[in-house]
Amino acid sequence: MKTRVRRIFASGEPFIWLTGGALTLSLLLVAGLIGLILYNGLGFFWPRDVLRATLADGKTLTGQIVEREAVPGPAGQHRIKLKVANRDLYGADFQWVDESQIKRREYPPDVAVIERTEWGLLIGTLKEVREGGQPVAGGAGVWDEVQKRLPEEARIRREIRRIETGAIGAINAQQEKIRLRLRGFELEKVTQGPEVDALKAQLGPLQEKYVAEEARLGALRKSQSTTVVVVADGGKEKELPLAQVVDVRFPNAMGGLGKSAYYARRVWEFVADDPRESNTEGGVFPAIFGTVMMVLIMSIVVTPLGVLAAFYLREYARQGAFVSAVRIAVNNLAGVPSIVFGVFGVGFFIYFVGGSIDRLFYAEALPTPTYGTGGILWAALTLALLTVPVVIVATEEGLAAIPGGAREASLALSATKLETTLRVVLPAVMPSILTGLILAMARAAGEVAPLMITGVVKLAPALPLDGTWPFLHMDRKFMHLGFHIYDVGFQSPNVDAARPMVFATTLLLLLIVVFLNLFAISMRNRLRRKYATSAV
Repeated sequence: MKTRVRRIFASGEPFIWLTGGALTLSLLLVAGLIGLILYNGLGFFWPRDVLRATLADGKTLTGQIVEREAVPGPAGQHRIKLKVANRDLYGADFQWVDESQIKRREYPPDVAVIERTEWGLLIGTLKEVREGGQPVAGGAGVWDEVQKRLPEEARIRREIRRIETGAIGAINAQQEKIRLRLRGFELEKVTQGPEVDALKAQLGPLQEKYVAEEARLGALRKSQSTTVVVVADGGKEKELPLAQVVDVRFPNAMGGLGKSAYYARRVWEFVADDPRESNTEGGVFPAIFGTVMMVLIMSIVVTPLGVLAAFYLREYARQGAFVSAVRIAVNNLAGVPSIVFGVFGVGFFIYFVGGSIDRLFYAEALPTPTYGTGGILWAALTLALLTVPVVIVATEEGLAAIPGGAREASLALSATKLETTLRVVLPAVMPSILTGLILAMARAAGEVAPLMITGVVKLAPALPLDGTWPFLHMDRKFMHLGFHIYDVGFQSPNVDAARPMVFATTLLLLLIVVFLNLFAISMRNRLRRKYATSAV
């Protein structure tokens, strides 16, 4: 028996089963994680049916079933978690109900789920439309009247936003630019002169434009407040200004095709719209834009830095104790906690480099910092330092794999060291460089800790790239999907209501990382094929 067991272990078969089992377990864990994110993230946009439950005490609850669990105690007893919404009426979005207390279940087709600009969802029955306090429509005609008026209200909201962020924003930017130029003249002890007078003369027309735009805003907001829709639920009524209504749907009356069309529209709005309600409603476009732009800036910085360092260590430096110590330090940098890089970014990039830039080029704006505070440039540079060891190690591994005969053949044909490096070694090592870049992008896209202190914010007033000169504003703060997940999941005033948004944003972040990696992998494979063909 012992001989047989010894023979089995000597054959290596148990080790094969052990390694195969470890691989299977790892794949199951990854598949379970992705499956959990897919289930909760994709289900967020589906319009769920609305239940109207009549309890044993005569109370009526209306809401969407979001969870069902067993009740501790008697076997077979369960309770359901209803999203009753109407936070401003009931003080909470969710209520637990024992199924044993439910006497009747109904799914009325006239129950509406209303998405608002504030206070979350409102669930109830449309009762009446009022204009200036006077009834305009009631009963079956309420929905027709709401449908007729909603496009105009949406147009007014868009016009208000356009004026606030466009016209008034442009006027404020011009006024601030003039103010800073006048401040610069003051620092130079110049208080009079043709240039100063010309700048001051520009302030009057700008102020007139500002007052005119403010008047337009006031008129638009006044027109919004005159129309309200009355929504009834559970014996309570809510007068909801139509200007706050973003969308109205009747899930119980929608068929499969209608729900699928609504689902597709919601997914597009999630990707393309701006956030609302402390990031718990609306879309995540600014976070998508900030994440991709930050990763691209980081990639532009880390690639040449890591490649040059690897080429020096492998191709030019004399191998010895010093180079070995540098390699050990590079490898150890990959294990340093990311928050340490964030602290370095704050101390060096923001306070030292950014502060110096402000003193040299933006003295008129001080003490308000321009580059001496967090921004997308400093965040990208911090993550470039964090990921540069990955690029260095990957590039060095690729350089070590290139046969020495390739270099010697190039030198034997009278090529210089630089020509050999650029025309022989660099094309051959390019796939390894892209491998390091893929790993760097994947890590940078998911990092949050260093970004929290180097430029990321909960809600950015403007994108780093827009139509205002100089178009690319590297000093601006930005939004990031990773920080958005943290903020919505742990800093939201209503965590339960925001939980589906966390999974949806996580799924989106995974898709962006996969897309960036697939793009880099396709480039790497193309270069490999090109190099293999040229080598033949």
